[in-house]
Amino acid sequence: MLYLIYSAGLRSGELLKLRIRDIQSDQGYIFIKGAKGKKDRRTVLSEKLLVLLRKYYKQYRPAYWLFEGQDGGQYTARSLQQVFRKAAEKSDINPWATLHTLRHSFATHCLQNGMNLRQVQVMLGHSSPKTTQIYTHVLEISNKVLKSPLDLMENG
Repeated sequence: MLYLIYSAGLRSGELLKLRIRDIQSDQGYIFIKGAKGKKDRRTVLSEKLLVLLRKYYKQYRPAYWLFEGQDGGQYTARSLQQVFRKAAEKSDINPWATLHTLRHSFATHCLQNGMNLRQVQVMLGHSSPKTTQIYTHVLEISNKVLKSPLDLMENG
C-alpha cells in the first residue's frame, strides 16, 4: 500500500477506494475514480509496483477492492495509518512524516528526474499548475544535475 501511494502519488483516501479493475496493467496506468473534487484521473503504474501487485493479488485474492480488510470490505484509513506508522518507525525516517509525505515525495522526485510540471500536475490531479509548483522549491540548480542546452549540442 505504501509503495503504491509513493509510486503513483496517491492520497490515502484514493488508495483505499481503488478497485481491482482500476489497475490498468495493459495500458500502464492507474485509474482514480472520484478523486478530490469528484474528478476522475489517471496516474502512472510503476512496472516494479506491478510485480508487487501481482504477487499480492495471488496471495490475498481480493474480491472487489484492491485492498480489503480482514473481514472483506474496504481497508480502513485507521489501519493504513497504523501500517505507515510501523514502517516509519522501522525505517527511522522523519518522525513528523505522514502518509501524505509519500505523495509529496512522489511529486518532488518526478520533478527532480526531469518530468515536466504539466505531467506531474495531471498525475496529482491538481486543477492549477500553481498548486504543483510548490514542489519546484527543492530543485537544485547546478551543472551536476541540469545540463545547459549548449552542453547538449554536438558542435557546441
